[in-house]
Amino acid sequence: MALTDEDKEWLTELLGKQKQSIDARFAEQDQKIERVETALLTAFHQWASPVEMRQRTHSAALRAVDLEMEALTDRMAKLERPHQQ
Repeated sequence: MALTDEDKEWLTELLGKQKQSIDARFAEQDQKIERVETALLTAFHQWASPVEMRQRTHSAALRAVDLEMEALTDRMAKLERPHQQ
């Protein structure tokens, strides 16, 4: 059975409409995905900013404690030297 030119034209038109519908759905999905990505990145940034600030504060405090420990270790070593001789 062979298709007539009219049948071919009808099929081409039908497939063209379906392709447009599918393309529109893909465009809509792309927009939804972009909104979700933006929301996720915004939420992550809002969470990460305070964490980074706390990390910097803790890091600075640990450096200060390390310096204080080093100073105390040096003082202890100086105090112990005369007794060792």
